[in-house]
Amino acid sequence: MKKLAFSILCLLLTTITFAQIKVAVAANLQPVIKALQQSFKDKTGIQIEPITGSSGNLATQIRNGAPFDVFLSADMGFPNALYKDGFAIKEPEVYALGSLIICSTKNTNLKHWETLLFTDSVKKIALANPTIAPYGKAAMEAMAKYNMAGKLKAKIVYGESIAQVNTYIVTGVVTLGFTTQSFIIDADQTKPFYWTIVDPKLYSPIKQGMVILKHAKDNNLKQAKKFYKYLLSSSAKAIFKKYGYHAD
Repeated sequence: MKKLAFSILCLLLTTITFAQIKVAVAANLQPVIKALQQSFKDKTGIQIEPITGSSGNLATQIRNGAPFDVFLSADMGFPNALYKDGFAIKEPEVYALGSLIICSTKNTNLKHWETLLFTDSVKKIALANPTIAPYGKAAMEAMAKYNMAGKLKAKIVYGESIAQVNTYIVTGVVTLGFTTQSFIIDADQTKPFYWTIVDPKLYSPIKQGMVILKHAKDNNLKQAKKFYKYLLSSSAKAIFKKYGYHAD
């Protein structure tokens, strides 16, 4: 009986370990991934382990052998490059479109943010590193449309990811910052936030793409495919919409 009990325990532990996948998650998804994680587990019993960071840094980690099964990027560029270079089993698909906002904890009218940035009241402006963070790239594009990026160079503070930008905003290290609409929904509501959506015409659409990585092929391919399919489902789309993404 002891041997039988031990065998059953080992089988259960193996099943639990097998039913977990590692997902590389772009930092802008930090708020929404919690809801997606719980919803997916409720439906399938499969646990995901999210590892967050800037899309560029996560892509570099994947190239260096990080054992991720699925990659949720904040753009299509990084997953496309990984697929072309043989790190993913199929071409990436768009799972959501992001929304860029400008935000502050200071009581500020941001309706005409393009002129506000030049005033003395704005000391520091945060945005994610545009070379590795798609939302930072979108912010640079928006400012470039007004020919202001170079003129504001002394005020700009770069974060390694959008999560770091959010920390700068919350702690008041910067006067305001460019971030995601999902940040407002998940942020500490004990603090007032003043924000406005940046006109989507000012930057390229933030098409957020996902891929199943080669690591999953020899480990958790079945579970990875289930999570991939779930992210395209109506249940996942409803969660994305709740957090300010477009997912039609």
